[in-house]
Formats: sequence, structure tokens, C-alpha cells
Amino acid sequence: MDLDVIFLGTAGSVPSANRQTAATLIRRGGERILVDCGEGTQRRLMQSVAGLSDIDVILLTHGHADHILGLPGLLRTFALRERTAPLSVYGPEGTKALLGALGPVMGKLPYPFAVVELEPGQEVAGDGYRLEAIGTRHRVPSVGWALVEEDRPGRFDAEAATAAGVPFGPLFGALQRGEAVTLPDGSVVSPEGLVGETRLGRTLVFSGDTRPCDAVLARAVDCDLLVHEATFLDEDLERARDTHHTTAREAAELAAEARVRLLALTHVSMRASPRLIEEEARAIHPSTVVPRDLDLIEVPYREKGEAVLVKNGGRDAA
Repeated sequence: MDLDVIFLGTAGSVPSANRQTAATLIRRGGERILVDCGEGTQRRLMQSVAGLSDIDVILLTHGHADHILGLPGLLRTFALRERTAPLSVYGPEGTKALLGALGPVMGKLPYPFAVVELEPGQEVAGDGYRLEAIGTRHRVPSVGWALVEEDRPGRFDAEAATAAGVPFGPLFGALQRGEAVTLPDGSVVSPEGLVGETRLGRTLVFSGDTRPCDAVLARAVDCDLLVHEATFLDEDLERARDTHHTTAREAAELAAEARVRLLALTHVSMRASPRLIEEEARAIHPSTVVPRDLDLIEVPYREKGEAVLVKNGGRDAA
């Protein structure tokens, strides 16, 4: 199952000439999950390899303008394209009131549309994964998000099972699920030695706007990818505290404590260059990248390698 993340908007608070405001697209197989929807998101989608395809789920971290102003246009575009598939938006407390206020701007949506508010710790079930809301520390009600895949069974040794007398068919499936099976002659074959160790699913964590917090730290432990805001450098620590944001150093310290496999820093302010943000973070957590808009991070299964940043990998080459 392919899994990657396309950075559609990596700017903090206001867009710049090269960066648009917060939006990130998760692609898992054929599913599309959008985290936040800042101004210009649908244009970035059209510039990306994903295209302006139907989004399956939208996750909002909070209601500040730089994270939601792209919603009215995107939802209206789906209506004009005669979308029929249902769409759900999940967010923290206040999301229903926010989307209700935008109703007159969007007009009537012809497709099934639901807005659901989640408390930290609540989750949404997906096919082979779940989406978890994480408590964060910002100036308004806010949550981070984690995509957590289910673990996969270990590799099944079909040749060894056949040699043990197990006929091909349903008994193979039972062994793969870790169940002992009874053969026609009454003998019992256990999965031990036929099925390898359970293979871990992948975990992606998205902080949204926040001060460093224990809930993000706990969920990020040993995760494959942490996408964390880094609005400021350490020299602006007091401003970060006042505005409830995080410095590059603080994000890296959290990632190092959580043993994060790859840290991606976003929500980049015009007050600090990406190069300095990356240098400050890498001094503490070397596995750190600072993506630009339309960069892509591939997240393979662990047995196949580490997550890797592909510069401009999310951009449509046409």
C-alpha cells in the first residue's frame, strides 16, 4: 500500500511568493485525506500530481484563517463538478459553527456533507487505519492528527506449510491469521515457524499550530513521520510562547525525545529562512527536513526503508 504526503502549503500565517498557507495531502492507496485547507489549496492541488481529485476526508486542526480560508472555494468547486460522493470534515470544538458561518458563501452543496467535532483522544475508523485527534496547545480550540495503520501479519511461509501437510485453501488463511489448524487426519499444525513476526503499520503525526505538548510527544513516539510546525527560530522564543507556536529547536527536541524517524518542519514564518530553521533543528535531530510547497515525502513500510523527501515530487510535470 503506497503512502505519501504532499505539502500543498507550508507558510505560516500569511502566504509568500513561494509558499501558500497550511494544507497537506495524505495519499494512502486510492484514498485522499486533506489536513487543513489554507488559501489557495485547490490551485496547489491542480498543480500537484494528485490533481483536483475528490478528497475523501478533510481534517482541520483549528479555525484560524490561514488554515481554513481555502475551504469555501474547494467545497464549491466540488459542487460545480457535480460531486456525488459524501464528504466529512472533522475538527475541534467550534468547527460546526465555523462551517455554518461559511454556509452562505459556499451555497447549497449537492453532495452529502457532514461536519463532526472530535475531542482529543477520539478517532475515526478507516480501512486498515484510524485517524486520531490529539490534544494541542494553541490560542483557540485545536487538535493535531495522527494516521495510525493497523499492524500486518508476519510473512507466511507457504512452502513450509505445504511441507507440513496443510492443503492450499482456507487453512492457509487461518494460519496467516495466527490460528492453529486441524488437518483432515486429525493432526494440528500451529502457526509457529510458519508465520513471521507481526509487521508494524506506519504512523504519521501532524501537530497543527501548537506549543510543544505532551500529547503530541506521546503520539509521536517511534512514528515514521512527524509534521510539526516551526514558526520561529530559538531567538524568537518569547514570541513563540506569546503566540502559542513552536521554535525549530523545540520541535527538534520533541522529535529527538520521541525517537521520530523523520521530522518535517512546516508553518514557516517570513521572519526566518528555511535554511536557518533546518540548521537549528538538525543540530538536535539530524533526520529533519523543511519541505517547500509541492515537495513530497514517501513513507514506505519499515522493512522497505525510511521515509524520504522528494523535492518537487508532488508537482505535476505536465
